[in-house]
Amino acid sequence: MNQNDFVDEAEDPSHSPEERARAASTSTWVSVGVNTVLTIVQVVVGVLSKSQGLVADGIHSLSDLVADFVVLLASHHAKKDADEDHPYGHQRFETAASLVLGGLLLAVGIGMLWSAVLKLQSPETVPTVHGIALWVAGAALVAKETLFRYMLAVAKRVKSSMLVANAWHARSDAASSLVVGLGIVGNLAGYPILDPIAALIVGFMVGKMGWGFAWDALHDLMDRSADEQEVEAIRQTLLQTPGVQNVHDVRTRKMGDMIVVDAHIEVDATISVEAGHEIAVLARQRVLLRHRVLNLMTHVDPWRRPDLDHA
Repeated sequence: MNQNDFVDEAEDPSHSPEERARAASTSTWVSVGVNTVLTIVQVVVGVLSKSQGLVADGIHSLSDLVADFVVLLASHHAKKDADEDHPYGHQRFETAASLVLGGLLLAVGIGMLWSAVLKLQSPETVPTVHGIALWVAGAALVAKETLFRYMLAVAKRVKSSMLVANAWHARSDAASSLVVGLGIVGNLAGYPILDPIAALIVGFMVGKMGWGFAWDALHDLMDRSADEQEVEAIRQTLLQTPGVQNVHDVRTRKMGDMIVVDAHIEVDATISVEAGHEIAVLARQRVLLRHRVLNLMTHVDPWRRPDLDHA
């Protein structure tokens, strides 16, 4: 599952920017509280118990705090209305936030990999950790998995890729806590080297997830189209509009979690310009009502006549 795993059904109601902002604010402040506690506990206990894996996991939790504030900032800007400089609104602040989150995860992952590699080069210096580190790792695993499930449920309800990215950031922490716990168990069982190996695995997991989010967000900022299923649903809505005889050249581009659409609709060539305009207006209203489309630009062509746009 990833941030592209939800698609609006044809009859789904849209979600207002205000609703998205409220959901983002509430879930993110919950995450801030959880990650603040985890960061302090993991780093302090990790240092005292001499567990590199637990310290790395605490730094990962600290990166979540930074990510949470990035989400809050992006949500504040994304809910702004369109203006002269941003005629399509500010929805791409969400995409930019997803890019920042991905970059943050990638940077944290690389840092963790580097630290673990340095430790593995001198395995004789790896100490035996204290048993309390295992209890903290277990508690962190439960807290992060619970936070992930809560945040993902909110994200899917309002269909926000930015919130999905932040939820999976929490899941990456849960996975890292699991690996760290296993490394601590191995260390306590007489294999100290397993603790930095756990930190190495966590670093790889975090970096890989960060790359995925950053790459997807970058494509969206480059006007990537909506998926084929959603484009076909929009096409069918246009075709079912009274007066529309055919549809072609349906083009889409992502605008945050919304979509901007251009489409050519074909109408009876013998009707008046006013009648053709009314059909286009109705088609636009139906698409905006049924799909998460921010704007639809229609071009009216005569039905069964040469399309001179392609001459």
